[in-house]
Parts: sequence; C-alpha cells; structure tokens
Amino acid sequence: MKNMIDEKKQGASLILESDTNNSKKLFIESYGCAMNFSDSEIVASILSKQGFNTTQHLEEADLVLVNTCSIRDKAEQTVRKRLEKYNAVKRINPKMKVGVLGCMAERLKSKFLEEEKIVDLVVGPDAYKDLPNLIAEVEDGRNAVNVILSKEETYGDISPVRLNSNGITAFVSITRGCDNMCTFCVVPFTRGRERSRDVQSILKEIDDLASKGYKEITLLGQNVDSYLWYGGGLKKDFEKASEIQKATAVNFSKLLALCAKAQPKMRIRFSTSNPQDMSLDVIETMAKYDNICNHIHLPVQSGSDRVLKAMNRLHTRKEYFTLIDNIRRIIPECAISQDMIAGFPTETEKDHKDTMSLMEYVKYNFGYMFTYSERPGTLAERKLEDDVPETIKKQRLSEIIELQLKHSEYRTKQHLNKTVEVLIERESKKSNLHWSGRTQHNIVAVFPKGEFKIGDFVNVKVTDCTKATLIGEGVSKSKNN
Repeated sequence: MKNMIDEKKQGASLILESDTNNSKKLFIESYGCAMNFSDSEIVASILSKQGFNTTQHLEEADLVLVNTCSIRDKAEQTVRKRLEKYNAVKRINPKMKVGVLGCMAERLKSKFLEEEKIVDLVVGPDAYKDLPNLIAEVEDGRNAVNVILSKEETYGDISPVRLNSNGITAFVSITRGCDNMCTFCVVPFTRGRERSRDVQSILKEIDDLASKGYKEITLLGQNVDSYLWYGGGLKKDFEKASEIQKATAVNFSKLLALCAKAQPKMRIRFSTSNPQDMSLDVIETMAKYDNICNHIHLPVQSGSDRVLKAMNRLHTRKEYFTLIDNIRRIIPECAISQDMIAGFPTETEKDHKDTMSLMEYVKYNFGYMFTYSERPGTLAERKLEDDVPETIKKQRLSEIIELQLKHSEYRTKQHLNKTVEVLIERESKKSNLHWSGRTQHNIVAVFPKGEFKIGDFVNVKVTDCTKATLIGEGVSKSKNN
C-alpha cells in the first residue's frame, strides 16, 4: 500500500512528436502530484519549439529540469538529494544547465539560488511560458528567476507533449490553484487562486487525444469540483459576472457530461475532489454516463471534527458520511479512496480513534497516508505547535495503514468470480506473458496476453486476487473497442 504519494518520480522519455531539427537535449524529472506530471508535458511542449528534444539520459542533457513538490519536507529533501546527482554530472559536463520548477521553486524563489549553487534557473508553476527568455538569460551567464503567480494562466492554448506515454492514458488539466486554505497545505501559496480553463480548449484536447488512439483521460485539478467556466477569471469573482455569463456558466458536473458525450468510447476519470465542494449533480452525472469511471478520490484527512476544524476543512464528519451515503446510494459499486494525515497538531488518541472509526464506516478501496509534516508559511506552521511526538505519529500512521490494507483486501475480494472490464495499459511487471491494466474502479488487473493487445478493453473473469491486484482470464473484448 503506497503511503508516500509525493515520492513518485519520472524521467522524461523521448518526445513522441519529436522534431528532427531539434539539436538540444532536455532531461526532465517530475515529483509529486499528477498536476506536476501534466505541467512537465506543458514545459516539454514549450521547449520543443525552442530546439529541445527530451532524453532519458541525464548525462547527455544540455538542460536538466526537476519539477518539484512541497507537500512535505521529505518531498523537498528528495529533490535536494537529486540535485546532488545533477551536480556530479555537471562536473563532467559543465555546460549543462539545471533548473527547478514547480511548488518548491515557488515557495523558495531566489533563495534556491543561494542554497543550491548548482541551480541556474527557478521557475514557478505559472511562469513556464517565460522559459525561453529565462534560458536565454542563463545562456548569457546570468541566473534567472520567475515565480510570479498568475490570475489568468491555465496553459489552455498549449498542446502538451506526452512524456513517458503508453499512448493509452493521458492527463488533461482543467483547473489551477486552490481557494480552500487548509491550514496544513502550501498549494494556495505555490499555485495561487482557483481559475478554470476554457471548456472548448478542454474538449479540443480530448478530441485530439481520441484521434491519436488514447482510450482514457483524467481531468486534473487541485480541486476539480470547483471547476467553473464563465468566460474567464477567478472563481471568487463569479458573483461579479454578467447575467448572461452566469446563465451560460459551465460547472464541473456539466463539464463531465460534455466530455463523456464528446467521446463516448473514451474512459473519463477525475482527480482530486474536495468533500465540501462535491455536489450531488456530479455523482448523478457519473451514474448517467457509462464511460465516466466509478471511482472517486475523496480526501478526508481526519475523522475527528475537532481536527477537521483545526485543519480548516469546511465539512464535518457527519457531512462526510452523508456524502459517502449518497455516493453508495447513487453508484452502489463506486470505489472510494482517501488521503489521511496522522499526528496533526493537537491530535489526541481520541481524535485518532475517530479517524479509525471513519475508515471502518467507509472501508476505502485504497488510500494515501502520511504523518503530518509542518510546511513553512502555512497557518498551521504559524499558529499551531507541532506537538505530537514523532514516535506517536508513526505508530498512528502504522495503525491507519494496517487498517487500510485490511479494507483494500476486503474491497478487492468483492470482485472475485465476477467479470470486469479492463483497459490494457502495459505488460505486467512480473511476467512478459501477462498484460496489466485497470478496471473502472482503478484496480489493477493482470491476465494472460492471449490475442489481446495494449489499448484493448477486455472483459476479464476474476479468479484470484492479492490485497490490491485482480488476477484473472481474458474472456473477450468489450463493446467499447
């Protein structure tokens, strides 16, 4: 069971639409949330027009970029260790330039240049279009920084280059920023206010992916349920919009329906939702369209009302249960996953038991679980003492993980002897005789290759399972092919 979501990393593979005239090499690594991986594809697209093709080989790179995460201190330390590796390569190739992108860049700004002498440029999440100018400054012998947060930028006019793509699944960014101001979270400070992307640019990107053979997309945002397109502008300014803009506005439920209808044979996923913003119409839209996957990632963070209030989570335990009940009523077999923080400041043993009892009520399919990590600049860092001992944090996290593993096994076993639809994404890591893919519920399934191929939707009869993986036999291609 994964409990460290921000430790995901990925080096860039060759650009699929590589320009043979490009002579410079870009190596780009991404850490953290799916939005960072999506942003790296934006960066690769921008730089491909500046003469860069991506490479998997760090040693041959002219430019090395690391897209960073600031969700916890351990994520930042991982990046700093990676910079040490870059520095070793730079001693051999002194012409190589190194840049830091993403949330860590936005948080530390020019301080990064002082702390990490290897770094030549620092670029925040809203400043990627300025990369050509910043790189020119670096090539002229100057360090370069641009970390100004934007109120308009969504990168909706840029067609991403699909890095490390299997040609089957892709991310489509629909919103940027977050207005919720959870006391533990740096995202509002590193990614700015909520603003949504033009509906038509989203549909155009999805149509383009379908034309290239992609079979599944994930709509991305720090808080997808806050999506609201009324012609541009911040969500907080919607009340100032004209009556025509309000009447024609598209919220997340309407966007989901538009995407599902535009490509009825393409699977639609989305992430991440905030319990306080998810409405019944979103759940009802999911139920209405077969190609919207029956999985909701619904971070709760704690099962204690007192801790939820201290976190500035604008929902209660009871309201969360009501939302769960509505999901189960409208989509009975919907998979639900969680984020959970152990050891938030002032958390007592009773608060921890409340979290455990909430988990028992929901029985999540899977989750991402962490110990609390104090983040500079957040309200929790400024106002709350990090007073839960590390040993207790780790013990509580261990208990949360153990319970989640039990629930994951319970949920996975519910699919035994059933037939599920699986989209083949890759060869199994454990056997070159088996395919690996995911069900609508985001559960990994493996089965013998047979006559099937990557990109096929296959009906799989489940005969066995582990805690997190379905094992079965391919019966036939599904009607979605």
